[in-house]
Amino acid sequence: MRAAFERRILSAGLELTTGEARTLIQVAAVHKSRQLDIANRMGLEPMTVSVFLDKLQARGLIERQPDPVDRRAKRIVLSDAADEMLKAISAEIAAVQREATQGLDPEIQDSVRQALKCFRRNLQKADPAESKASELASANND
Repeated sequence: MRAAFERRILSAGLELTTGEARTLIQVAAVHKSRQLDIANRMGLEPMTVSVFLDKLQARGLIERQPDPVDRRAKRIVLSDAADEMLKAISAEIAAVQREATQGLDPEIQDSVRQALKCFRRNLQKADPAESKASELASANND
């Protein structure tokens, strides 16, 4: 799925790398995340995510705002310009999902989706760092 997503993003003419697209998705998923939280959810080093965020900010897709709790940290938020890009990325994701599930009955598609969600939950429980990132993401959504 990831390889197919990478091919679609690179060929879609969005002028984003797949890393930038994934980062933008993560920013959209958890409003006002810190860079460290985004990096943890993506399984990347904070400096790698910082490069992606710099490029997204230069394109006017995100903004960095001061963290009211930690003066050293910044909260990452979407700009208004990000809406169209997120719609385009979502369309590419939907296309990959259609390709991947072509020929499968809807019931089987739902079963596969449910199984993958279960896999993710189980693996997050097994990985203390991932569990902590999920807890932080949940706390940020409250």
